[in-house]
Amino acid sequence: MLGNAFADAGYDVATFEVVPADRADAPALHVEFPDPTDYDVIVPLGARWPVYDEKLKSTWVGAQTKLVLDAAAAGIPTLGVCFGGQLLAQAFGARVSRSDLPEIGWYDVESDQPELIPPGPWFEWHFDRFTLPPGATEIARTASAVQAFALGRAVGLQFHPELDPGLLELWLDDDRDAGEAGLLGVSHDDLRTRTAELHDDAGRRIRALVNGFLTYTARQPCPSS
Repeated sequence: MLGNAFADAGYDVATFEVVPADRADAPALHVEFPDPTDYDVIVPLGARWPVYDEKLKSTWVGAQTKLVLDAAAAGIPTLGVCFGGQLLAQAFGARVSRSDLPEIGWYDVESDQPELIPPGPWFEWHFDRFTLPPGATEIARTASAVQAFALGRAVGLQFHPELDPGLLELWLDDDRDAGEAGLLGVSHDDLRTRTAELHDDAGRRIRALVNGFLTYTARQPCPSS
């Protein structure tokens, strides 16, 4: 749904896979990322590994950190989602660590700027959390974690606005025997039911979020100007 929301806003969407599926058990590989200045917007998405893993920081996480810092220096709007939000937070000097209160499922998110981050239930699937980067503005939160921040032309999210029933099924396939969800007392059937109930509403709010992000970042001064 995230790609569709950007397409509806007039953008051509290109995707870049960082870790192929056949490297899921050995993800520490070297990756050559594209030049961020070739794009109008950068959207780092989720991943199943910790952003602070030292082997990954010495390989592709380190390279992707440089990408988002180069994007920030060039004034390229960047929207980080879950792992992508943690990547932005860590790149900008915040601490990312294991959370005492992980979140899986639909959670009510409180927003200080509803025109940028619409409040309401958003989907969460994370065991790590980030602190607020120096100079950043906290925009949204749950009781357990910062859920959104803005710094310059970058916005970092902890939640997953892109979640739809098809994507959920892919994640549930990876969550063998309800291992991760089961740790929090959440069943796969409960996640399916709640996602079906909230899908249409989340689809409307994700378009508001993307339009709010584009409007907000366009108003921020470009560092190179």
